[in-house]
Amino acid sequence: MTEATGTVTDVESVDEFRARARAWLAENMPPIDPAHPPAAHRDEERCWLRARELQKRLYGGGFAGICFPREYGGLGLDYEYQKAFNEESLSYEMPLILNTPTFTICCATLLDTASEDIKRQHIGAALRGDEILVQLLSEPSGGSDLAGVITRAERVGDRWVLNGAKTWSTSAFAADYGLCLARTNWDVPKHEGLTMFLVPIKHPGITLRHIQLLNGTKEFCEEFLDGVDVGDDAVVGEVNDGWSVASRQLYHERRAVGMGSEFASGSGSEGGRSTPVNYARLAAATGQSDNERVQQIAGRALVHRAVSDQLGAHIFRGVNDGSLPPAAGSLLRLFHAETVTLEIDAGLAITGTAGVVGAEGEGLETGVRYLSRQTVCIGGGTSELARNVIGERVLNFPREYAADRGVPFNQVKHGQAGG
Repeated sequence: MTEATGTVTDVESVDEFRARARAWLAENMPPIDPAHPPAAHRDEERCWLRARELQKRLYGGGFAGICFPREYGGLGLDYEYQKAFNEESLSYEMPLILNTPTFTICCATLLDTASEDIKRQHIGAALRGDEILVQLLSEPSGGSDLAGVITRAERVGDRWVLNGAKTWSTSAFAADYGLCLARTNWDVPKHEGLTMFLVPIKHPGITLRHIQLLNGTKEFCEEFLDGVDVGDDAVVGEVNDGWSVASRQLYHERRAVGMGSEFASGSGSEGGRSTPVNYARLAAATGQSDNERVQQIAGRALVHRAVSDQLGAHIFRGVNDGSLPPAAGSLLRLFHAETVTLEIDAGLAITGTAGVVGAEGEGLETGVRYLSRQTVCIGGGTSELARNVIGERVLNFPREYAADRGVPFNQVKHGQAGG
């Protein structure tokens, strides 16, 4: 049995847990109509409100945070239990948009690096559906050089005051708190003078704006921080050791983007926009079901999909038993990008011009997906950066030359003057 607080009172086998989850889901979660999947659009406020409501149901039923420790509101169970629950929940509406970045990145990072007070307060609140967490990392002038941030945090009395700008923050408009990396020491090399803060998104000093993408969505945001003051209790990790926190955050991000995190609850698509390509249906709709070339295109994409599905468990086991370094999470990130790119290309190759003007939305969906195809090669760090991480930290190749390595940051040329 499991209490509503999410603590396990008796040891269950995976099969017993699966059976109990199956019965609870049937009684408590809305079933999905495959012809009309639930809306889960990340740029719509109503979808986030719905996700909070569904998360509260999971928590009340004792199925929230299956792999998070009990002391922070989870169940403290192994990944096998989460996978069993994911399989049983496939046909039910789930708060999937909360997985990334709230659970798989932000809460996972807090679990590894934050104080006990922060972990108990914010992981628990997220699991209850009371809080949404986001990342405030990338900056307008930073590109992929995360350690080169110029958002500053200065000590003023007993407070920290942050000033700067962040961008490409996923669904920050819907969030309550953000993990914000800022520079607290300009006189040391760039990796050594950073601190991670957990800042309230609704702070009056934060101005937030939506970024409209080519496909019309406004999921991403940019934030301008002007005199955002927080106390010492907002520091995650240690002052001037924020790169250690950010490194762990990137590890979780790469696993999350690669669909390999044990902290994700539920699986499947986030509504109709991300439903996997149905190649048999596309081929039939375009009259190419017997075309060998079309079958080969679809087959290659489906093989990549199958390998991607299996790779997550392999990397998870390898990192856990020490046979792979934590940086191996970049393998998930890279292969996921390669798989999604191939799938989208395959869909458009099959539909051709119908991918833009196809009837009943089927072909049009293929074309719209192509417009956002490149996002999977950028999110979580670019694919080029992932290859560097794999080469240097998994395969132990020599590191690339960096002109600013070991140089105090106030002596490094960058977009704006600092220090």
